[in-house]
Amino acid sequence: MLKKCVGDPTSIVSLEGLGVDESLSYEEVLVEIWDQQVTKLRNKEIASMKVLWRNQLVEGATWEAEADMQF
Repeated sequence: MLKKCVGDPTSIVSLEGLGVDESLSYEEVLVEIWDQQVTKLRNKEIASMKVLWRNQLVEGATWEAEADMQF
C-alpha cells in the first residue's frame, strides 16, 4: 500500500540559475581538477583525475578517466 507524501516547499530548486533547457538537460563545465592518480592493474595502468564540475557541490566531485577527459 502506498503512503502519502507531504511535499516540502523549501526543498524546491529553481531552474533559472542552472541553465537548464527545455529538455531538462544542461552542459557540465569543468571547474577545477583536484587530484590525479594512477591505478595499477595486473597488465596496465589507468590514469584518472578527480574533477569538480560546475553546478555541483564539493561532494559532487567525481573521478574521471584521463583518456575520457576533453580539454
